[in-house]
Amino acid sequence: METSLRHQRNAEKLKRKMRIDKAFKYLFFLAALLSGSCILLIVLFILIKGIQPFLPGYRYGQMDLLQFLFGTMWRQDQAVYGVGYIVINTLISAFGALLLSFPISVLTALFIAKIAPRKLSAMLSTVVELLASIPSVVYGVFAAGMIVKLVKWLASLWGISTAGGSSLLAVILLLAIMIFPTITSMAVTAIQAVDHELELGSLALGATKTQTNFKVVLKSAKSGIFAGAILGLGRAFGEATAVSMVAGNKLFGPTFDLFDITRTLTSTMLAGLKETTGLDYDIRFSVGIVLMAVILVSNLILNAVKEKVGNHG
Repeated sequence: METSLRHQRNAEKLKRKMRIDKAFKYLFFLAALLSGSCILLIVLFILIKGIQPFLPGYRYGQMDLLQFLFGTMWRQDQAVYGVGYIVINTLISAFGALLLSFPISVLTALFIAKIAPRKLSAMLSTVVELLASIPSVVYGVFAAGMIVKLVKWLASLWGISTAGGSSLLAVILLLAIMIFPTITSMAVTAIQAVDHELELGSLALGATKTQTNFKVVLKSAKSGIFAGAILGLGRAFGEATAVSMVAGNKLFGPTFDLFDITRTLTSTMLAGLKETTGLDYDIRFSVGIVLMAVILVSNLILNAVKEKVGNHG
């Protein structure tokens, strides 16, 4: 009799747990559906607004799509809108920042995860987290007050004049600082996830600590580190406020001179958005479509490279 009652209670408990699990499953599904719907609504809104200037019957005059996509001038005062050179500028600034920040971030992550004493490691981890939480406008103010002065001083050493320090180099340095905590945090997590047995095996075979860190630990964590690079690049592509404060918003291009002013897709969307109407307002959404396409293609390429990096070695 007692055994039967115990089985009955256990069955009721199991049913209750299953009901709770089912309820949470629906709750998580609802949360995912809500977030996915928000993303879909945003994309649809930008697509609808951004396509309008290129459709027949547009009230402000139909735009030439090819001229828009491959144009080398942006003059809103003349209703000339070409984003071809702006796409190139955006790619140069984002990948330039990644090239500068990536090695420093990985070495910092290796020091935090494997070399630094525990207290110092905890302090540096906190510093990295604080850097990641700083608002972009604060980075912009810092860049406008410090980085542009540094760039102006560097330019003066070569006898080059700059627009007060606002330049492609200032944008690259700013973005490199901004993506540093993102890449570092991801790299620390990836390095700490490496099986300790691999390190012990390497040391047992006669490798030094430094050799083990570079040839075993970093090699094993390279897939996670590369994922951090992808996230960092995404932030570099999407940054607007801070970049607008040091880019200079050049009217034509592309810009290959580090000391010349530049223009990115995000700074183009942001500049004067609240003060404009008509075609000049709607075309910013068209730029948004181009930006989403650039980010999507870049992420697909980098993810493909990441898969190859993770599957070899």
